[in-house]
Amino acid sequence: MTYVTHVFRTYFGFSKPEAERLMMQVHTEGRAVVATGNREQMELHVEAMHGYGLQASLAKADS
Repeated sequence: MTYVTHVFRTYFGFSKPEAERLMMQVHTEGRAVVATGNREQMELHVEAMHGYGLQASLAKADS
């Protein structure tokens, strides 16, 4: 849990409270939206999370 919070803070630049909130959402719900943007940007984020040893995927946002 600490590691996920660390990654969210260092990679995405979230504040500690926001990183902890997102980490807890992942922990309790199994997923959290940590970034939005164009497909190319999101693919880079997914690759980065995999590089940190975290599971990540992308999905089209609901309209």
